[in-house]
Amino acid sequence: MPVNFPHFVRVDRDQRGGVGHYVVHAHDPRFALELAPDGDAPDGLGRGVIKRLCVPNSWAGDYGRYAKLLAKAQEFFAQSGEPLASTRGR
Repeated sequence: MPVNFPHFVRVDRDQRGGVGHYVVHAHDPRFALELAPDGDAPDGLGRGVIKRLCVPNSWAGDYGRYAKLLAKAQEFFAQSGEPLASTRGR
């Protein structure tokens, strides 16, 4: 059964040293999560390894609630599939 992710957006961005993978939650509470593909996962992508998290100051306190959102963001990353090929060099 597919999971519904109405507020998440994935951005794969060319940057120095490869492609950066970001999941953005575009509804309150807004946050951005930078992930690296999990090389140990069978598909080489997995749910991603968290590299960086950018959150508003209002996140101080209810960490259990936000942990659920981060888990959903990682699930969204896994279900969004392989990143597009790099456009570098075109």
